Amino acid sequence: MIRTAATLACCLPCVLLVGCAGLARDAAPGAPADTTPQTLEAAASTAANAGPVLELRVIAPDEVRALLEQSLDLARLPALAGDRTLPQREIDRLVAAAPEQVRSLVETEGFFTPEIVVEQLPGSPPVVEVRVETGPRARVRQLKIEIQGALAEALARGDAGAADSDEALRDNWPLDSGEPFRNAEWTSAKRAALARLRAQGYARAEWVSTLARVDASAHVVDLELVADSGPLFRTGGLRIRGLKTHDEATVRNIANFRPGTPATEQLLLDFQERLQRSGLFNSASVQLDARAEDPAQATITVRLSERELQEATFGIGVSSEVGLRGTVEHVHRRVFGQALTARNNFELGSVRRSWTGELSTHTLPGLYRNLVSGTAERIESSTDIVSSVRLRLGRAQESPRIDRLIFVEAERSLRELDDGTRTDSDALSLHYHGIWRDVDNVLLPTEGLVFSGQIGGGRARSDPGGTGPFVRAYGRMVAYRPIGGWFGQARLEFGQVFARQDVLPPDSLLFRAGGDGSVRGYEYRSLAPTENDIVSGGKVLATASVELAHPLLERMPQLWGAVFVDAGRAAERWQDYEPAVGYGVGLRYRSPIGPLSLDVARGQETGSVRLHLSVGVTF
Repeated sequence: MIRTAATLACCLPCVLLVGCAGLARDAAPGAPADTTPQTLEAAASTAANAGPVLELRVIAPDEVRALLEQSLDLARLPALAGDRTLPQREIDRLVAAAPEQVRSLVETEGFFTPEIVVEQLPGSPPVVEVRVETGPRARVRQLKIEIQGALAEALARGDAGAADSDEALRDNWPLDSGEPFRNAEWTSAKRAALARLRAQGYARAEWVSTLARVDASAHVVDLELVADSGPLFRTGGLRIRGLKTHDEATVRNIANFRPGTPATEQLLLDFQERLQRSGLFNSASVQLDARAEDPAQATITVRLSERELQEATFGIGVSSEVGLRGTVEHVHRRVFGQALTARNNFELGSVRRSWTGELSTHTLPGLYRNLVSGTAERIESSTDIVSSVRLRLGRAQESPRIDRLIFVEAERSLRELDDGTRTDSDALSLHYHGIWRDVDNVLLPTEGLVFSGQIGGGRARSDPGGTGPFVRAYGRMVAYRPIGGWFGQARLEFGQVFARQDVLPPDSLLFRAGGDGSVRGYEYRSLAPTENDIVSGGKVLATASVELAHPLLERMPQLWGAVFVDAGRAAERWQDYEPAVGYGVGLRYRSPIGPLSLDVARGQETGSVRLHLSVGVTF
């Protein structure tokens, strides 16, 4: 027996809206069965006290029981009747219609050879029993997708972009050969495949035909689809709306694509994200004109809402790392009336006091920014006080997956120990920093990899000490991966300063471990070379961490519990390296601005238990 997809396409909406009552057979031959909700309600209203409301019993496999209990007219009758009663002839009419309704419903779940028995049983109120044996569920036997239009022509020419678009159409198709067939999944698969094709720049793509050929006797379905891609849309001019203060040139630089580029969804989303990350706009939307007369030059409309020209933010908080602190941040987004942004951050705390300032250009061609920045800070620990001043001149490039920064830096540092010893050092160096991301979500990653790498070198001088060249290398890799119902995270971190033993670069270029994002269970920056209970920066660093997390409450999926083990240390030489171990448990709240982490960790080396609080993901 062969059934067509047209039957499947109409069944489910029909059942949900009117119960497919029009397909029912009347108890009397030739009499039409009118069992719409309006008819049922009218019958109930005019037949008060004529008979009791029925009870429905559905005996069927779990796959279809809930569907039948919710969608059959017999199931909805008590709610429609309320406290009124129905005449027996109306119940008889519904019972007669029920087998065809049941058949239509179970077919939407892929069961095309059901055995159905509907029986009235004596009782008060009357009982109607529906027994269903579904038989085997049909499975997909063959899948055939044909492409027409501009995409087919490009594929014939061997165009690489067209091959990617064709692959995107077929990727993640849920109803492959051997998969169970359900009408809901068939509808969802068609919608999702078409959306993927449109996302590749074929904004007018449509299905020419979609057919599900059902062989009920063999319990198989053959799927045949034909898609017309329509033309490939390419970017034309930018229509920019909402600018009052900033330059159109900045927006065009942020776009970073030329006219004639295929207008894929990812291209437009990346453009929109860069606008939002630029810090110049409260909101940004990017939209393709899908009705363009010439798809080869489709207009891209950009709607923007600018942020205030100047903003100041004041804050006060407490951290397990640096204690109580107050902060002030000021941003001016058009300094001297030019396309320049100035940022100044001040922090006053019990451990750290600092100022950081940066003057940078708005986005230039190639997504670059030129910048000059400076930092002055004073950090107090239990054994020393480090004061430093840095001046940096550089060029940055930021994209959704890769951030780059190259800069020249001059730094001077003064370290004062508790015993009165002072070390004065300075350095002039060239550095390159990069962050490479391949994660499912930048703020709340659960799968993927992030690598942060730094390389730099220059000339350093210290007193006491010597003068000479140095090279600094650092790398940090974090991997995220789901493991069943758990979420795993692993981190590796290495660093080394290559220099003569008597050459001591400023402390900010050396390494210390301990605390959040390092080795929990130990004091901030405490795992480093120690002499006479005085901690110094080390020339080598290695840390590692493994963490498993799991959602705690079904009604609050953002709240996770975690267990972790950390290990590592900074040392003067690898020969002196001996990792310290910390372990503990924690809570994670996955907020829209990043995860809020609260950890309780024990340092195996000290035996002490420490509380760690942090916000965000460290790259």
